[in-house]
Amino acid sequence: MFKLTICLLAAVLVAYVHADHIDKDATILSEKNDPADAEGNYANSYDTSNGIQAQEAGNANGATGSYSYTSPEGERIEVTYVADENGFQPSGAHLPTPPPIPEAIIRALEYIAAHPPAQE
Repeated sequence: MFKLTICLLAAVLVAYVHADHIDKDATILSEKNDPADAEGNYANSYDTSNGIQAQEAGNANGATGSYSYTSPEGERIEVTYVADENGFQPSGAHLPTPPPIPEAIIRALEYIAAHPPAQE
C-alpha cells in the first residue's frame, strides 16, 4: 500500500510540473461569433496569444471546423473535422490510421459478395 501511495504521489507531482507549462495568462487576440440565423447557419472562430486557433461553421445538418495548438512536446497539432449524420469525423497528421486490409481478406470478402449463402 505504501508503494502505491508513493507512485500516486509521484504521478501527481509529474502532472503538476507539466501543468505549470500551460500559459495561464493567455489572452484572446481575435474572436468572431455569428449566431445562428433563421435557417440555423452559424460561424465562430478565435485566436489566443498562446497559439490556440479554432473555427467552426455549421447549420442544422452538421458542422465543419478546425482547431490547432502546440503540444507540450512543441509539436503543432492541427485537426480538421466534419460533424454530421455520420458522426464526428476528425482528420489530422497526428491521428493514428488503421493498417491496410490484407489482400487475402479483400479477396475473401469479394468471394463472399459474389457467392452469397443459399437461403433456406
